[in-house]
Amino acid sequence: MTSWVGRTAAEIAAAVREKRATPREVVAEHLARIEKLDGRIGAFRVVRAEAALAEADEVGSRGDLGELPLAGVPVAVKDNLAVRGETNRVGSVATPDSPAEADHEVVARLRAAGAVVVGLTNVPELCVFGTTEGVHGTSRNPWDTSRTAGGSSGGSAAAVAAGLVPIALGNDGMGSLRIPAANCGLVTLKPGSGVVPAGISDGDWFGMSENGPLATTVEDARLLLSVLAGTEFVRRDTPATLDIAVSLRSPLAGVTISAPYTHAVREAAGLLIKAGHQVRRADPPYPLSLGVTSLATWTAGTSVDAQGLDPRLLARRTRVHAAIGRRFVKAVRTGRARKELRERLEPFFAEHDVLVLPALARRSPKAEAWHERGWLRNVLVNTNYSPLTPPWNLTGWPAMSVPFGTLPSGAPTAVQLVARPGSEALLLEVAEELERRQPWRRTAPLD
Repeated sequence: MTSWVGRTAAEIAAAVREKRATPREVVAEHLARIEKLDGRIGAFRVVRAEAALAEADEVGSRGDLGELPLAGVPVAVKDNLAVRGETNRVGSVATPDSPAEADHEVVARLRAAGAVVVGLTNVPELCVFGTTEGVHGTSRNPWDTSRTAGGSSGGSAAAVAAGLVPIALGNDGMGSLRIPAANCGLVTLKPGSGVVPAGISDGDWFGMSENGPLATTVEDARLLLSVLAGTEFVRRDTPATLDIAVSLRSPLAGVTISAPYTHAVREAAGLLIKAGHQVRRADPPYPLSLGVTSLATWTAGTSVDAQGLDPRLLARRTRVHAAIGRRFVKAVRTGRARKELRERLEPFFAEHDVLVLPALARRSPKAEAWHERGWLRNVLVNTNYSPLTPPWNLTGWPAMSVPFGTLPSGAPTAVQLVARPGSEALLLEVAEELERRQPWRRTAPLD
């Protein structure tokens, strides 16, 4: 009997379309793996075992089965996106516990493409921090379960890295896809503004939050992104020679990048040189004010999301974050600081096609009860390990995390790829080139 656990989404969908597998058997195998392993990983808040099997049967009976790009593929959805019939708690007890009446648009697109939602994944409260723990559980990195999976799409990343599902849906407001993907050895792409429907919260953190894929291969990331965007990101037969900038500088003054992550960038740069690209060291002209802009926008977004919630039910770190953000909401809404940042960085990206830089500054923190720790301690830990993702939310430009290299523990490291607006297909091509020249192990060795 063929096992479908550990196969890519593309392989599973092809097998289902060709009737070499049924959606029910594929989904049942993944549900069994979730039952076996998720107690160690903490990826899911809700597992929809009975509903997922019923929906798998519905997919199997569809007249257009042979045309579905995600036919029978089990997928996990981050618990800040509505799934019809399920509560949407966003990592909190302060949020309403009433079931959603309709799917979020991106969830609806997944289902229309033949995917089966097997569960909703854990997030930190209101998706604020780069670690995932709270009242609904702790999401651990399957490669090193003593460490957090990252956040805020930590549960979704952990689910894919553990082989509980082949792909998952997450979103990214200040790095919330790229941080856990980098920790867990996954491919992700935060699309640029307007490529994929957002609608994640009140104002999408002032337009910074974007929905996107978590996958183990570039092919699967391309497939899922195409479904989410409603347009195909076509692979070119012959990639052009690119002008690639390589930077090892932290956007935030005083934060250093650890050796494993600088080494990963240097090694990736070497492969891109061998591929025939023009690669040179060049640092984006980050303004000294970037740290203030990031903190103001980060806290203000939480302040908006916390409106209408009982503050007594929020964790202290969330409460403080929202309270600090209230004083910044008016200024952040103008978008002035973000516009100035884009204008400052645009000449750099007019000169370079792609920027390669570390995805993280250092390995992820221990998987501990960070939601019970003080606000300042959380902010410092987050800032020191993940300072490299927020600029690309502030600009609204596409950015990827691609597995590359390992830590001394054997857990993955990663590089980040950034390009100007409309360059999602180009980023996927560069990531595919890295994958082809230095393939990575797709899932953690848990069995």
